Amino acid sequence: MSNTIPSVNDWLKDAKADPSAAKIGMYLVHNGIVRETAKAKVRYNEENTKPVVGMHFSYDREKLDAVIKEGYTLPGIYYIRTWLNEGELKVGDDIMYVLIGGDIRPNVVDALQHIVSRIKNECVIEKEIY
Repeated sequence: MSNTIPSVNDWLKDAKADPSAAKIGMYLVHNGIVRETAKAKVRYNEENTKPVVGMHFSYDREKLDAVIKEGYTLPGIYYIRTWLNEGELKVGDDIMYVLIGGDIRPNVVDALQHIVSRIKNECVIEKEIY
């Protein structure tokens, strides 16, 4: 792994010390990890898949920055922090962390879903290793 895995506790301390903290009523964290079950099986119900033993993972920093910038335009969202890993990962390794802070639960849940989906669909390149 090429990146140092962040401490979510430290992230939350930083978020609560940020000038935006007084507007925030909820933080949500997404922690994506490499799983043994192939994407083809869990997403497309393909039964004849081999177990995953690892993943080649990379991302486009400019695209990620654009997703984060757009995230701040979502209703009630005041804090976003991301960390994405890179390189050859094994099952159980962290792929990414995303922390979202916002005013109320529906806004934060929707924003987390939206931002993680955009990151996964537009910013990252994942190649499973069997």
